[in-house]
This record gives sequence, C-alpha cells and structure tokens, in this order.
Amino acid sequence: MRTVVQRVKNARVVVAGKTVGEIKTGLLILLGIEDADTKEDADWLVHKLHGLRIFDDENGVMNLSVSDIDGEVLIVSQFTLHAKTKKGFRPSYVRAAHPSKAIPLYEYFINRFEERMPGKIHTGIFGAKMDVHLNNHGPVTIIIDTKNKE
Repeated sequence: MRTVVQRVKNARVVVAGKTVGEIKTGLLILLGIEDADTKEDADWLVHKLHGLRIFDDENGVMNLSVSDIDGEVLIVSQFTLHAKTKKGFRPSYVRAAHPSKAIPLYEYFINRFEERMPGKIHTGIFGAKMDVHLNNHGPVTIIIDTKNKE
C-alpha cells in the first residue's frame, strides 16, 4: 500500500457535484493498493498513520498525532499512486490492484481506522471520479509505502 498523507486544516471530496466526505483538521490520506498488498499491510499502515506525530504541540513542535488533537481522517482511494513512468509518457498502472482485490482491502483499511477513531473517519467513493479539495497545513505531505518502510 502506498499513501500520500497530508496534514490539513480541512478537506472534502466531491462526486458529481455532491460532497461525499468532509473533514476539519486532520489527515487526508490518498491510498493506493497494489496486487501484492495484504491485510497485514493495511494493519501496519493504519497503526503508523494513527500514531504519526505531525501536528504541532503547544511549543509549535510536530509532536502530536491525529487522535491527540481529536482530528478527523479523510481516506480517498487513488490507484494512480502506483503509476510506473519509466517508459514513454503514458503511465502504466499494471501493479495497481484490480477492484476485486482492492475494494475489500480498502474497506478493511477504513474499518480498521474506524475501530481506532469511531465517528472520525470519512471517505470518498472507490472508483468514482472525485474532486478533492484541501487546505494543506504547513504544508506537510508525507509518502509512506508498506513495501519500503523508511
């Protein structure tokens, strides 16, 4: 699983002109799932993101997690995070998981986060054409990949 995580003041997802997910202060998580991903990847990633200390404490130091600040999480599926651009100019998405595999893992990921932060998890719509609006705070943007745990 690959994520782009952004610390936001607010974010929302719009599908066909209607807001389907919206948060105030918290994390916007763009989530890409590949064929090799498992529930273990999802568990590790939820644990990492839930504890990720990227919010400022009273001294202005990034020392607090999303749950420490009583924040919210907006999760948006994004297969394009697995784009391969080595050859030519058209990205290849062959490593992105087929929806038959990706949807159950996406839902599992959401449910695991919901267990840790009941009522604080919001989402886009898997496979939909979405407009994502955000106010990135900092800006703070971090890439995390379960296959390359740096």
